[in-house]
Amino acid sequence: MKSLKAKMFNKKASDPRNKPNQIIEAIGLKSGQVIADIGSGGGYFTLRFAEIVGEEGKAYAVDTDEKLLEFVNNNAKQKGLNNIITVLAKDKLELPKESLDFVFMRNVAHHISNRVSYFKDLKRFLKPYGKVVIIEYRKGKPFTFRGMFGHYVSREAIVQEMEEAEYVLEKEFDFLPEQHFVIYLNKQKEA
Repeated sequence: MKSLKAKMFNKKASDPRNKPNQIIEAIGLKSGQVIADIGSGGGYFTLRFAEIVGEEGKAYAVDTDEKLLEFVNNNAKQKGLNNIITVLAKDKLELPKESLDFVFMRNVAHHISNRVSYFKDLKRFLKPYGKVVIIEYRKGKPFTFRGMFGHYVSREAIVQEMEEAEYVLEKEFDFLPEQHFVIYLNKQKEA
């Protein structure tokens, strides 16, 4: 059942209408970099990231569902990718300090209760000038899943929360049909 769920997540992520190639290009991930895919689901983006960063880089698949992480691990083995590290995030997120060039969060923010605190906490794991990529659903029509169950966060709310968490908006994209897409820079404290 979990592999069915993982396959469904991957099918949606890979759908050309959701523009995965444009997302990856917009992020600007390079060989040797380190990225954490928070809410990795079936691992579609984690696997793509792992291929881009190569053996010198790392891609962390972070999820709260152990079965989904097993699915990601199995796919990584099948593809011969040895640079994917799965992280089960139940109560608290633990990643190596100041190790990440990027944090990638696609359709995850609406699941986080205290986002400002969460975003501030992510700073521990980011390198100086590391980036947080947030792709989040826009509000749906009233009788859609998103509209009925609140599976979205407005662009304005994300902008405000990231400012409160002391990040700087670096880039914003508007090519996604159902989501807003922003990249934030980890603002450094003045010396």
